[in-house]
Amino acid sequence: MTSNSKSLLNHITCTLLTWYKTTTAQAAFEGKDDEEIWFGLEQEFTLFNLDQKTPLGWPKGGMPSRPQGPYYCSVGPENNFGRMITESMYRACLYAGIEISGTNGEVMPGQQEYQVGPCVGIDAGDQLF
Repeated sequence: MTSNSKSLLNHITCTLLTWYKTTTAQAAFEGKDDEEIWFGLEQEFTLFNLDQKTPLGWPKGGMPSRPQGPYYCSVGPENNFGRMITESMYRACLYAGIEISGTNGEVMPGQQEYQVGPCVGIDAGDQLF
């Protein structure tokens, strides 16, 4: 099988799986017009240095010297790593139509989170990125 054939097969498989999951979800929502179901999603991720091994904000080959607590919500420049990257991605997602409602630094230096939603019903699946 050539790489083009594998790529096409992968695309078809992903398309069919997406259709199946969407169809299944639509069936679950059908007939519930009197209900408005809301979903909120969180997307957490870790930013890494260019060595692809060391999380942003960590000393190379080591661990942060302070406990994790002060990094949560990234208050202050000494606790926030990658803010420009996070805010750039935030703006790009808004431009793409993703309903991001917030972002914050997480407990570990270099770890970030986006909150998406609230989204109504099946539309929540379209917000995953």
